[in-house]
Amino acid sequence: MTTENQIRKAARECSLTFTALGDPNRQDILIMLAHKGPMNVLQITENLNLARPTISHHLKILMNAGLVKGIKKSRETYYQSEWKVASKNLKQLMKVLSDC
Repeated sequence: MTTENQIRKAARECSLTFTALGDPNRQDILIMLAHKGPMNVLQITENLNLARPTISHHLKILMNAGLVKGIKKSRETYYQSEWKVASKNLKQLMKVLSDC
């Protein structure tokens, strides 16, 4: 039987993911990176109707949630989607909830 603390812990592990996915612009960035591959801030800006500082802000939130990682190439950072941590956390949450 799953305890309340196990459910609470699993839910809190997903909170950054839920926050990051709660914004349509961040969803668009993730979809674009998953579809087109690694992109820098300028490339992302060219594909979305958002300012560079706004894109950078969204990327920071996505990176904090573990949904995006940055790869340095020379002086430029390229961002790519990263689902391993979020997927693991979401699977754990679903498991503890299904065990209730």
